[in-house]
Amino acid sequence: MIRPIQLFLLILALSACQKETLVEKANRDGIFLIGNGAEPKSLDHQMVTGVPESKIIGSLFEGLVGDHPSDDAATPPGAAASWTHNETMTEWTFKLQPEGKWSDGAPVTARDFVFAYHRMLSPDLAAPYVEMLYFIDQAEEFNKGEITDFEMVGVKAIDQLTLHVKLKEPVPFLPSLSRHYTWFPVPRHVVLQFGEMSDRFTDWSELGNLVGNGPFKLSKWRFHDVIEVDRNPHYWDAENVHLNGIRFYPIENSFTETRAFLAGQLHTIYRLPTDLVRDARKNAAEYLRQEPYVGTVFVRMNTTRPGLSDPRVRNALSLVINRQDYCDYIAEGYEPATSFTPKMGDYQAEPYLEFNPEKARKLLAEAGYPEGEGFPIYSILISNPDARPGAEALQAMWRKHLGVLFEIETKDWGSYNSAQQSLDFDIAAAGWIGDYLDPTTFLNMWTEGNGNNNTGWHNEEYEHLLSEAAKQADSGERYRLMAEAEAILLKEQPIAPISWYARNYLLRTEVKGWHPLLLDNHPWKAVRLEADSEN
Repeated sequence: MIRPIQLFLLILALSACQKETLVEKANRDGIFLIGNGAEPKSLDHQMVTGVPESKIIGSLFEGLVGDHPSDDAATPPGAAASWTHNETMTEWTFKLQPEGKWSDGAPVTARDFVFAYHRMLSPDLAAPYVEMLYFIDQAEEFNKGEITDFEMVGVKAIDQLTLHVKLKEPVPFLPSLSRHYTWFPVPRHVVLQFGEMSDRFTDWSELGNLVGNGPFKLSKWRFHDVIEVDRNPHYWDAENVHLNGIRFYPIENSFTETRAFLAGQLHTIYRLPTDLVRDARKNAAEYLRQEPYVGTVFVRMNTTRPGLSDPRVRNALSLVINRQDYCDYIAEGYEPATSFTPKMGDYQAEPYLEFNPEKARKLLAEAGYPEGEGFPIYSILISNPDARPGAEALQAMWRKHLGVLFEIETKDWGSYNSAQQSLDFDIAAAGWIGDYLDPTTFLNMWTEGNGNNNTGWHNEEYEHLLSEAAKQADSGERYRLMAEAEAILLKEQPIAPISWYARNYLLRTEVKGWHPLLLDNHPWKAVRLEADSEN
C-alpha cells in the first residue's frame, strides 16, 4: 500500500518530468483552474443553497455590494455604486452603476432587482433559501401567502438606477448581507423568455441562455467534467478583471483532487484530506494553506423518526461524541465545538456540549432504550467519500458507548440535498458556513419552515427570542437574547454540533490577489496569475 507521504513524493516527481503542465499553460493564457468539490445542482441562484454553486455563481453575478479581496468587513461597490440609509437603518437607498450591464449588453436596472426579489419570494417558486430576504418589510408575509400584493413588500424601483429597500427591523449589516447570492439580481428579460416568473428550474439558467451581471460569463458546461467561464466584456468594472477565464472542476473525491493539484492540473483545491495535511506540511509547505473559516460541522437529525423524536435520545447521541478526538484524528486544524454558532465578534453562546457517556446511557435508558435495546437501525447520510471517516467515527462512538447501530449511506450532492429537504433521511452529516458575519446566519435557519432547517423541529420560544433580538438597537441585549435562543437549540438538540471549521487546502504560489478570508468569498475579479520561476 502506498503511504500518503510516498504519494506526495511520487506525484511531485512525476509532475516535474512533464514538459508543460496544464497549470503552466493556463498561467500563460490567464485561466484559473479550481477544484470545486461537486457538480452544481443548478446555476439559478434562487434555487440553490450550496457552497460549490456559490463559487460559480459569484463569477457570473454580482450583488449590490462587492467582496473585498482581503477584508471580510469591507464593503466595496458592486452592482451599486453607492448607498445611504436612515438613522434607524431600516430604510436603504442604493444607486446602481450607471454602466452596469448584463452579459448580453442589456442595462442592469433597479427593476431587475425588484423582479428578482418578487420572484424569489413568490410561494410557487419555493426557493429553498428564501428566508434570506425575510429582513425586507412584508417579505415573509408575501412568501407565506398572508398578503398577495407585492406592492406592499418593501422594495421599490424609484427610477432606472435607484433601488429603495425598507426593512422590518434595523439591519446594520445589510451591505454584507446583500453580497449573498440570494440578493443578486436576475435578468427579467431572459427569465420570462423561458416561462413564467415563478416557474422552477426553467432553461433560463442553462448554457447558451444564462445571462449574468458579473465579471465572467458562462461559456461551457460539461456535466460532471468542467464549467468554463470567460471574461464578460460588458461588466461595469471589466478593466480591473485580471483573469481571462476560470475553469471549475467538480471533483468530489478530495484525494483525486489533491492528485490533480500535485500533477499540475489545478491552481487550487476545494479541500485537502486530513490524512494528507501532515505530509503536505512536510513536502508541499509552499502550497499548504490553513486558515480560519466561519462554519460548523454537525449532524442533522430527522426528529420525525421514532426515537429521534425524543430530545433525550438526541442528547444521548450528542453526549458520546468525543469532539476532541474527532478534531485530532478526523479534522485536523478544526476546533471542538461547544455550541452551534462559532465565536463571532462579541457574540459567544454559553458552552453546552460535553463528552459524558454515563449521562448519555442514562438518558437513553430513560427514553426506553437501555443499552440501545430496541433502538432502530438507522443510517448516517453523507454526500461524498471524504465524509466517510467522520461518519465511521460517529458510528463507532454510538456503538461503543450506547450500543446503537448505524449504517452509512452515500448520495451524490444533489440527491443528498434533496433527501434532507424532503426529510427522507435519518441522520445526516452536515456543515454550515456563515453567509455574513452575524450570528443570525447560524440561528435563523432553525426556524419553522426555513429551507435549510430540514430537521422537522421548531420551537416557538426559540423563534420568539430571535424575533425580540431583531428589534434591539443595543448589541449587548441583542446578543443576550440570541444566546438564550441558542441555549434552547442546544438543549433540544435537533442537531449535534461537532467542530468549528478551518480550511485546509492547497494553492499555487503564482496565484495572487488571494488572501485569507473568514467567509472564503474571494472576488474573482481580483485574482491574478503571475509567472513564478521557482515553479
